[in-house]
Amino acid sequence: MSHAYSNLTVFIAMRYAWGGGVMSYVSKLALAGLVLSITVLVLVISVVNGFDRELRDRVLALLPHISISSDQGIPANHALMLTKLPVASGLESLAPYIQSTGLVAANGKIQPVEMTGIEASSYGRVSRVGDYLRAGTLAGLEEKNFTIIIGAKLARQLEVGIGDDLVLMLPNSQLSIAGAIARQRRFEIIDIFESQSQLDGSGVFVSLHSAQLLLRMRGQIHGFQGRLTDLFSTFYARQFLQRAVATERLTVRSWMSTHGNLFQAVAVQKVTMFILFSFLVAVAAFNLVSGLMMMVEQRKSDIAVLKSMGADNRSLLKVFCCLGLLLGGGGTLLGLSLGVSLALFLPWLYTQLAGGFGLDLMSQYFISYLPVDVQLADLITVGVISTALTLLASVYPALQATRLLPSRILANE
Repeated sequence: MSHAYSNLTVFIAMRYAWGGGVMSYVSKLALAGLVLSITVLVLVISVVNGFDRELRDRVLALLPHISISSDQGIPANHALMLTKLPVASGLESLAPYIQSTGLVAANGKIQPVEMTGIEASSYGRVSRVGDYLRAGTLAGLEEKNFTIIIGAKLARQLEVGIGDDLVLMLPNSQLSIAGAIARQRRFEIIDIFESQSQLDGSGVFVSLHSAQLLLRMRGQIHGFQGRLTDLFSTFYARQFLQRAVATERLTVRSWMSTHGNLFQAVAVQKVTMFILFSFLVAVAAFNLVSGLMMMVEQRKSDIAVLKSMGADNRSLLKVFCCLGLLLGGGGTLLGLSLGVSLALFLPWLYTQLAGGFGLDLMSQYFISYLPVDVQLADLITVGVISTALTLLASVYPALQATRLLPSRILANE
């Protein structure tokens, strides 16, 4: 009996929601606002999630998480390389490096770069740059001196490819009679990496031995770069490294000092956008109040008949709360579906517009494409919040329906 009664309640709510007449258009208009607001919320959150994912998986996977360095140089056989890294340090591995800013020149074009001298066997454990090489591996740098790997964007700017030569010029701290003379050397391009990040336009890699020869740092390196087992365990890693070199003038830096503000900005932006667009969803949900109030006014004769037949206030509350859930739930599902569809379509649309109109809208960001990451947890959160708000919005019209007096309504019919 109770099951049949519940079915009758749902049937009456569905009839009110989708029945003909002027009020159906009012409810559908309010529903359209809810669908639009949820769609926009899903789109915005998915794009912010995409930036967060790419910052973690692409940028911070390419860049070492932590470094310990000295401008004067340290011995390449430093005791730190021989130290076994304890689990408590949060460090996965260390790799020696030499780093310097400079210029590269080819085909009459000059571009600023950051040169990194690496040991191929160990650098692959602190950076995933080798995963983005077009032709070979980082080990190719060790086969011959003065070979170089450059980014894809840099290669396009210089109009060079694999097998071509370029000139690498680095600043010289020593002065001659003629003044400061840059150290320069011709390098052969043996590979190109394409990570679709900022590194593609400014990063070049040479072997550690070539960097030592070019900078005259025989047996010396600038320091070590490391990878963390947990991206956020920088505190323990810094403590371990600072204790290990306590008697030396070495500087310890983590990714938090270079990209920490950006990471926090993305996280804050996600929370801010979610809150702001949740208010938009709330406004759209409470727009249903006006539609439901007008529906109560139009259906007051039906309400009076139901009351005369024995329907109590609780039954009427269920009918109109069910009506609000039907409208809100339907709008939520439609908004989520539309938002997910548009979010998945957005990267392709951006690529077509950027290519068709020659736009580079992502030039100010750390990646060159529009990332999107639709997360199930966010969809569930949006769905729950939207449904709860629509249920809350339907309570007042439902209470108004229970206050109608059948005798007055039917007397005027």
